Amino acid sequence: MERKFFEKPTTYVGEVNINVTDLDRSIEFYQSIIGFKVLDQTARKAVLTADGMTSLLTLEQPENVLPKEARKAGLYHFAILLPTRADLSAFLRHIASNGIRIGAADHYVSEALYLSDPDGNGIEVYHDRPAVEWTWTGDQVSMATEQLDAEGLLAESEKEWAGLPGETVMGHIHLHVADLEEAKTFYKDGLGFQVVTNYPGALFTSTNDYHHHIGLNVWNGRGAPAPSENSAGLNWYTLVFPDQGAREKAAIRLEKGGASVEKESDKYITKDPSGTTIHLVLSE
Repeated sequence: MERKFFEKPTTYVGEVNINVTDLDRSIEFYQSIIGFKVLDQTARKAVLTADGMTSLLTLEQPENVLPKEARKAGLYHFAILLPTRADLSAFLRHIASNGIRIGAADHYVSEALYLSDPDGNGIEVYHDRPAVEWTWTGDQVSMATEQLDAEGLLAESEKEWAGLPGETVMGHIHLHVADLEEAKTFYKDGLGFQVVTNYPGALFTSTNDYHHHIGLNVWNGRGAPAPSENSAGLNWYTLVFPDQGAREKAAIRLEKGGASVEKESDKYITKDPSGTTIHLVLSE
């Protein structure tokens, strides 16, 4: 994992906040299967971490919570980036031994495993190949979905899974949107991300030449409505800006484009055209 894609001057995803229908069940899953530690917990909320200090994922159980709704805008998956291929090897062995149903893919730039939490929230766990091995044609990076070499991955390391390594980060988020062109305008012209890959019904955006920090797709159907506020799924995610100047410029561009930006204590809050809430925060 190359830190430059998750530190200044890059703008990147920092934390994801999701609703769940049974907090205790979800805490058990995210601890025993994914390998998070609990940083803080109340009756209806749990903050999860990999390094014991940084919040990467927050689980909330709202009042009158509803099951995850189908064919909506919002979360496709959030993606946990492990530091090394050996870590992904250990994770694959761990989830296989627990009988967890998964998907898997080689994306050229990365190798990825896919699974869902007990509420159907999508999760990707992956590692990046070295950036020098990525293939760029102009400003477009080559990505595909090929069969993962699972045997080769398992042979990479014999180490046992001991939970998420401390260097783990939230690598990216992938969202269902209602309209791809509207989403492109918002994320590119408003937030300042660059489109680095186009895919059937989807596009991938990043800053600082990462393969993607944010994926966007219309695979749940064009015009997919936003989910109910109290349904399982995504509440919000954070974008970490390198400094106040970069965040302020993004806020101005968003407002010029017709988006609302509210300032609340140390963060700015906006919504993309599909109703997904984003917290714009500053790098520490």
